[in-house]
Amino acid sequence: MLQVTDLSVSYGAISALGGISFRIEPGRIVTLVGANGAGKTTTLKTLSGLLRPKSGTVTYKGEDITRLPPHRIVARGLGHVPEGRMVFANLTVDENLAMGAYLLKDKERIARNRAYVFDIFPRLKERLGQAAGTLSGGEQQMLAIGRALMGDPQLLMLDEPSLGIAPKLISTIFEKIIEINRAHGVTILLVEQNAKLALEISHDAYVLETGRVVMQGPSEKLRADPQLKAAYLGG
Repeated sequence: MLQVTDLSVSYGAISALGGISFRIEPGRIVTLVGANGAGKTTTLKTLSGLLRPKSGTVTYKGEDITRLPPHRIVARGLGHVPEGRMVFANLTVDENLAMGAYLLKDKERIARNRAYVFDIFPRLKERLGQAAGTLSGGEQQMLAIGRALMGDPQLLMLDEPSLGIAPKLISTIFEKIIEINRAHGVTILLVEQNAKLALEISHDAYVLETGRVVMQGPSEKLRADPQLKAAYLGG
């Protein structure tokens, strides 16, 4: 579904990604694990067209999308939920969801997507007229995911969905991520600081250190790796 090959990204003279390669198969949850500064967020921003790589290629469903602008990448079925949620604080929940469907012209399709979002996150339906900035952190994360789902992504990229959320809501958010993948067939690329949680719900994992992939494999296998356990799982 998605193939990243020798992707390099720099911020001026500073290298953020040093030629990483990874693959995502349809229907899988794939996680990128690594410490702060490893290059996880940079990877997602590059895949969604927000950053231009220095070299390398991104291929999605057989098409080279490396140099496409963000709106054309979204139109091809890649959704991006950014770190920090980035909801439109002064707009209502309803207006935020509408923004997620801005590329869609079919009103019936938009209505189906809204129903789909409300099925996953019924709390959003209860707060349709509420300003997004007044929601709790967990509710804002639901809204950010729901906004991305309004665009009908086949591949959904999630950047730190547990960040700044009350512990009691983190499990709810991750249950919904599993539901989006299993019940609705959406492929997931997950970046998550909580490596234990990310490895528990994902099928495949890639470990990034200073902009390079240093370990990869089935998540279940990596969870048992002594080196990874010592570095990221507290044991």
